[in-house]
Amino acid sequence: MPDSEYWDVYLGADLGVVDPDVDAIIDFEEERQARKLIMIPSESMAPLAVRQALGSVFNNVYAEGYPPLRMTRDDEDLLLDYPHQLAYYRRYADRRFYKGVDYVHFVETLAQRRAALIFANERVSDKNIYVNVQPLSGAAANLAVYDALVQSGDTVMGMDLFQGGHLTHGSEFNFSGKRYHVISYGVSKSTGKLDYDEIRDLARRNRPKMIIAGFTSYTWAPDWAAFRSIADEVGAMLLADISHAAGMATAGAYPNPIGIADVVTCTTHKTLCGPRGAIIMTTDEDLGKQIDLAVFPGEQGGPHTQKFAAMAVAFKIARGEPFKRMMGQVKENAAALAEGLTRRGLKLAYGGTDTHFCMLDLNSVKTKTGAPLRGEPAVRILDMAGIVANKNTIPGDALTALGMGIRLGTPWLTQRGFGVAEIDRVAALIHKTVTNIQAFSYTGLSGELPRGKIDLDIFEEIKAEVAELAAASSAETEDRGREYPHYFGASASPTAGAPAEPSAILVSGDRAVPGLAQILTSDVAALEPGGQQLGFILDPDGRVMAEAAVMRLAQDEYGRDRFALRTHADQHARVLNWLRGLADGYILFDRADLFAKVEGPLVVEETTDLQGLPSPEGDAAGLPAPEAYRKHGDHFELSKTYFVGHQALAEVRETPDLPVFAWQEPENEPLKRTVLYEWHKAHTRHIVPFAGWEMPVW
Repeated sequence: MPDSEYWDVYLGADLGVVDPDVDAIIDFEEERQARKLIMIPSESMAPLAVRQALGSVFNNVYAEGYPPLRMTRDDEDLLLDYPHQLAYYRRYADRRFYKGVDYVHFVETLAQRRAALIFANERVSDKNIYVNVQPLSGAAANLAVYDALVQSGDTVMGMDLFQGGHLTHGSEFNFSGKRYHVISYGVSKSTGKLDYDEIRDLARRNRPKMIIAGFTSYTWAPDWAAFRSIADEVGAMLLADISHAAGMATAGAYPNPIGIADVVTCTTHKTLCGPRGAIIMTTDEDLGKQIDLAVFPGEQGGPHTQKFAAMAVAFKIARGEPFKRMMGQVKENAAALAEGLTRRGLKLAYGGTDTHFCMLDLNSVKTKTGAPLRGEPAVRILDMAGIVANKNTIPGDALTALGMGIRLGTPWLTQRGFGVAEIDRVAALIHKTVTNIQAFSYTGLSGELPRGKIDLDIFEEIKAEVAELAAASSAETEDRGREYPHYFGASASPTAGAPAEPSAILVSGDRAVPGLAQILTSDVAALEPGGQQLGFILDPDGRVMAEAAVMRLAQDEYGRDRFALRTHADQHARVLNWLRGLADGYILFDRADLFAKVEGPLVVEETTDLQGLPSPEGDAAGLPAPEAYRKHGDHFELSKTYFVGHQALAEVRETPDLPVFAWQEPENEPLKRTVLYEWHKAHTRHIVPFAGWEMPVW
């Protein structure tokens, strides 16, 4: 027996007692999922029962190998006859390398049987579907199928990654592209959809040993019969990868390839709404044995037995009518999302969808700057507004980093109760966001670095509506007395009114000094710890947004600078959002120079500790900067090279008359050399004359 202290603080203690830090992070993640609209097509909410099974004591058990073949063939009732099955377990050896797996056999075979039941169809019964539930991920499942069906160097056909395929379907960066000779098919240039005649011609020319059908970002369901016909004609095995649409396939909302493809793989955590993992299915018993050997001992050791229990629960849920209705609603919502986006003038890659997601083509967004709006800055700004999506390549893209697509799925929102009406509001918010981003890019060492900025007021309107939609579809999050560290939602909305009590804003970070110096009109950099000053915060039009009292605080334990700011109560929420937006780097603050940057990142927090700061009058709000300067000249430091809104002060800024610099090269005067000349000559390709010196250049 462990002593009571050991039990209380370790084995039997709650997470909040053992590790409050991890407990807090989990709380934050729960709140993120509640407060954001998650539209990544490969994500869904696992039901509570699935998560309870996943966190069970099966986590403690090793079970290398497989359950008895006899159990894998039993129906569910016989499988759950515990005395019968345990009598066999005690009497005979099995295919495991460990003992103590009495009940692991039950959860693994139960998961296998239930998987077969939900995928059985008019072509094949569950008795003739052989299932492996041990792969740790979809990639691991596909790797095992490669190992079982083809040899290294064989020709394999899969969909081009840039046009909708998956990494494991032949990407040059993945094992599939490195180990096998990959021929990629794509969409038709004329229709934007799969052309099965073109795929057939490609297969005839290359005679692949295996054809992979199934996609990760192509939005139309495949024609399994056409793929089967092509594979048969060239003598290829057919792998159907339905990782994304597995839940829809079980519900009849997506074509089911069982009984058509030689092998079917799918993940269990996307539309199946189960634990993270994958399964492999075949109707060929001998092929099933080869796949089992490819998974274990071919590529994996001990399986995750707690996952078997969670899979069994998820598959049972998938057999019910509520799940099937939900999958139908997922498909209906995706169609509504596509219609809502196109009705507002946006275009979709591949022309639409009949699955659970659509692909927004950002080439259809006409930006004010004329620069293309790339996927990366678009999804960053959407995420900060509370809409979570992912960038993606679409036909025509050549670099992943510069992808022009956004994947937008409806499983998670459907689980939260969204119907067509709510989805249309989401489409409106996405349209409002992407059409108001001012796109631009820097040129970095690795090439184009796409960026974008958005007007604060528009951004706050979007955030407020996202927060309203999210709040209407989730239970209230428990208040633990901590500020949620993601900056969106109603807490800082300008429509929320003045704070309930006087508040200050804490700004800290490695770049707090230059950052605030560029945000405020006053000479923040001149402050010593404990020093105070008054300054203005100007908006992009050069008008006073707020007057701020600022105090420099002592550095924190890591040497990061800290400042406290106080504004008039009516301006507090807007200033808080403004500072947070500038700190994140996606708020439009300089209409004359889109490339201008405010130093950051900065940490912007609220506090009721006012540090003795005076309350600014607030009477200058809305004044043009020159008028504010004439009334409060002590709030400005015009010698600073830059601060937000400084252009509006051109009429009052004193510009000294400096002589125009001109350089005249001396005639017949010997060039001078530095003391490092000989070293430079030995280590530099070129020495050139410049301004009277012999200078090294690259």
